[in-house]
Amino acid sequence: MDKLEIKSNEPSSGNRVSDAIIDFLINMAIFDKLKGSELRTISKHMNITELKPRETLFKEGDKGDYVCFVVAGSLEVVKKTAKDTYVTLTKMYKGRSIGEMAIIDDFPRSATVKALTPCTLVILTRRGFDLILEEHPTIGVKILKGIARLLSQSLRQTSSRLVDYIYPIE
Repeated sequence: MDKLEIKSNEPSSGNRVSDAIIDFLINMAIFDKLKGSELRTISKHMNITELKPRETLFKEGDKGDYVCFVVAGSLEVVKKTAKDTYVTLTKMYKGRSIGEMAIIDDFPRSATVKALTPCTLVILTRRGFDLILEEHPTIGVKILKGIARLLSQSLRQTSSRLVDYIYPIE
């Protein structure tokens, strides 16, 4: 998707969007070390977007400048192979995050993500995250630690799958 259609989180929309975001974030492992007031601060830098089934969130190779948190729905993560075919890496459901690396590094997206069902996502842009780091460094560090835990867990799972693939049980 070239341009995400984002629901406003501006003061004119009241606190409804912000409150909905907080209610969602409070149950996510990446934010489990944050207090309610810190979640409110973060929520001011987040927005909500929706996808229709088969709609592409982003494509492999796209510039990445936001991370998404799945509020509702399911998405498929696919990777292009050397033979120009696509393989499904995983499916994402409520409570999962997609594209965490995008707010940390400046590399292109490593996979394509498409909605399988109607989806609601919470978005944190790199710019929003940078503002959190500048204005609230303690909160920013807690988010970074949460992302590091998530990426570490993902790396452990990937290395286990790789070993199983290379050395299958006979």
